[in-house]
Amino acid sequence: MKDMTKDTMAGAAGRRRNGVGDPLGPNSEIGRKLKQYYDELVSDNVPDRFAQLLSKLEQAEPAQKKD
Repeated sequence: MKDMTKDTMAGAAGRRRNGVGDPLGPNSEIGRKLKQYYDELVSDNVPDRFAQLLSKLEQAEPAQKKD
């Protein structure tokens, strides 16, 4: 029984080193989808109204620091 476990572990380690196996298993699909979602979110344009509000906030902050 110990030999079987040892062989299984050695095989899994070999697959990871060779890039054949996926060390994350089913979680790799979840990770891939999350990365895809994040990349899309980051590449989206900021709406004009939001950009205007951020600009006003940046202008107001230095005025507050001077007081």
